[in-house]
Amino acid sequence: SFTISLRAVDNTAVMIKLRPGVSPSCQIRVKNLARSELKVKPGESVTFAFTCTTPEKYFIMEIQKNIDCVSGPCPFGDVHLYPLGLPRLNRTFIWDVKASTKAGLELKFSTPWLRQVGPGETCPDFVSYNINSCIDTATVNIGTFCRNGSVSRVKLLGGVVLSLHLLWDSTLATSGFSIANRASIKRLCIIESILKGESSVTLMSPNYPLGFPEDELMTWQFVVPSNMRASVFFHNYSLSNCERKEERVEYYLPGSLSNPEVFKLSDSQPANIAGSFNLSLQGCDQDAQNPGILRLLFQVVVQPPQVDENVTHLVDLSKEYNTTVKIHFEGWPSRLPLMSEPICLICKDPRTCDRVLTLVSGAVYRISFLCKDLSRLRITAEKGISCVDLRWCQRKIYSLSVPKAITQLPIQLHKFIWKLLAPDLINIEITSPSLKLQQHVPEQRCNKSYSYSIISATPETELNVGVFCPGGSIEKIQMRNNITISLKTFGKGFLNESNHQDLKMSFVPHIKDECTFTVSPDPKAKVYLQTPNWPYGLPPYVSISWYLVVPSKQVARLGFSKDRMGIVCETGRAYVNIKEETLGAEETVRREDELLPEPRNMYHNFWVNVSNCRPVDKMQLTLQFWVTLADKQIDLGVILAVVAGAGVLLTIGLTVCCVRKKKKKKSQNPMVGVYNANVNTQMPGKQGLFTKGRKNNESHVYAVIDDAMVYGHLLKESNGSVSPEVDVYRPFDGPVGSLPPSPPPFSFRKDIKRSSNTEEPHPLMDTDHDTYTFAHQKSEQSEDNGDIMEKNNGDTMEKNNGDTSVSLLENKEQDGLVE
Repeated sequence: SFTISLRAVDNTAVMIKLRPGVSPSCQIRVKNLARSELKVKPGESVTFAFTCTTPEKYFIMEIQKNIDCVSGPCPFGDVHLYPLGLPRLNRTFIWDVKASTKAGLELKFSTPWLRQVGPGETCPDFVSYNINSCIDTATVNIGTFCRNGSVSRVKLLGGVVLSLHLLWDSTLATSGFSIANRASIKRLCIIESILKGESSVTLMSPNYPLGFPEDELMTWQFVVPSNMRASVFFHNYSLSNCERKEERVEYYLPGSLSNPEVFKLSDSQPANIAGSFNLSLQGCDQDAQNPGILRLLFQVVVQPPQVDENVTHLVDLSKEYNTTVKIHFEGWPSRLPLMSEPICLICKDPRTCDRVLTLVSGAVYRISFLCKDLSRLRITAEKGISCVDLRWCQRKIYSLSVPKAITQLPIQLHKFIWKLLAPDLINIEITSPSLKLQQHVPEQRCNKSYSYSIISATPETELNVGVFCPGGSIEKIQMRNNITISLKTFGKGFLNESNHQDLKMSFVPHIKDECTFTVSPDPKAKVYLQTPNWPYGLPPYVSISWYLVVPSKQVARLGFSKDRMGIVCETGRAYVNIKEETLGAEETVRREDELLPEPRNMYHNFWVNVSNCRPVDKMQLTLQFWVTLADKQIDLGVILAVVAGAGVLLTIGLTVCCVRKKKKKKSQNPMVGVYNANVNTQMPGKQGLFTKGRKNNESHVYAVIDDAMVYGHLLKESNGSVSPEVDVYRPFDGPVGSLPPSPPPFSFRKDIKRSSNTEEPHPLMDTDHDTYTFAHQKSEQSEDNGDIMEKNNGDTMEKNNGDTSVSLLENKEQDGLVE
């Protein structure tokens, strides 16, 4: 059993009651009567017992003491825990002190002092204090505090209600505070915080987060050692709707010539303060209909002065446009360093410092650092480039390089972002003239000190083009939409490699595909290329093209990393198109339900186009292919053709020589050189192999004979076995097309060779796993050739305006449909 005896002069009452939400399975027995609660008034003595062995699970206890400092003397000094011998229950001691608003009260806390915490936060030792100020009938919650902090005193206007919460097994024997004094403060409250050594303190305005009382004023007093520096940071605040006056904070700073210094809550607060200072929060008269909420959560950090705090670094952004530079702590913005950690402050003047400093283009800054370890700081910058009129901006080439004003700082660049904005029908081209770009793929990872992440954005979708680094084979990337390029660094090597940046950007007219790559494969390495948005897959109905450049003396080997596209289309069809850029080249097309082409050799520049459908469910189109280069091997057939051609030339030469000697004996007439402009100089071969016409060909044939002879007599004498018309193979060096192959239609016709008569080919049905090819012949190219050819299955004789020269042409029928 327990006995509680209370003296009347102590004005203390004890209440034992059930914990909220607990069933009354345990009761209090007083004189054989069971009850669920017990109240002991001042001057009473009660003996009681519990009907269970663990009453702390069911009951709580409140001990309230009323102290009158208005009508009688105020009991200054330590406040004790009374009465003793209470049962071991969770208990709350409440001291309700009445005082005049003209006098006020000062509460002094013994070491280890108090630390303010947010509402609902639990103290490590489960010992907490709650302080409320009572002005007439209004109550203001000054805050909740734990032990082990910096708050040493609290002065309040009017009375105070202080609560101390203890667990049932707490061994705390003293209240930890005293009533120190009465003094008129003419403001809501004053909180004193003593900061020792390198430390920090977090404080909140009264009634946080519900709102600071209207038109009130309160002050925090900070005691800072003379050999330390203090900085103030506002972490969370909101403003009310003021009708009169203005919400603000005021500082009394040591050595200031303009105390008090007034700041808005949105301003950067003073930093690097040498010595003790005061900070006051002033409210305003609020709008009665929509008052809003004034609240403030801030932090004061104390650290020793830095040796290099007077060392300034020049950051000249006066010639930059639309650029923002942020210097911040590592991990920002996802986290800021805990104030228990050593922090780094960046200052743009001796008193304006913060953990995040923003610099804008068009200005010059002299910054300094209050930081022991600069390696924890990072730089993130952003630059915007836009085009409104293509006629003006198409002539410009923009350099996407990090300004030297940033790279010269003793801080690691974390990221530099270029936001490239282009209106409709204006596209963006990215080039790297000297270094070129390498796409980061699993088989070919970037190992440089920096890389570029390229994202193309439309109002509907966002296409992650990929990650690229310098030193590859990609010369150019063209994209249709607004682009975001993010340069990200890895390690400290970027400071040395930043001098060699050569990424360029320009605005170009509208392109056909969502994205087009121009690639010049490395002759010594295997080049891997993959579709954008890897590994999540291309968005529906997006078309991507690669234009691969093959040197004239080399051959490219093209292969795919898997045998199928791996998707099933819900609507539309997905295609892979491959086509060499040469006259009459076959276009290879594969659908999503067909096997991808086997590795093949490509002898000319060629296109690879991937067009997506709308896939079924979550299946997405991801495709990767590779390209290698090798030197061309000399073909035995070519050698034999050259030898045969030399033999023909030799035979013609001997024949002409013999004829000339025979004619010299018959006649001494002077020889006449006749230029035959209609001789065909094209060797037999595939139709359309050369695109140069006779008008542009310089390899015409001259025959030196007398006026009595014509070229056709030689054919008769040689029985047609010798062709006087011989040409030498000349590689094509004329203009080529620049457009990727068009995505194929949804239905195809198989290729059929035409017979000798002009009967049209019969249509055939589609068959899976077949190769569908197209031979595209441009009408303008055939017109430019200047030759009129009659097409049939055999050789074709070409007659030139009544000239007696005859040329044998072999006309092979091209496989595929002829446009």
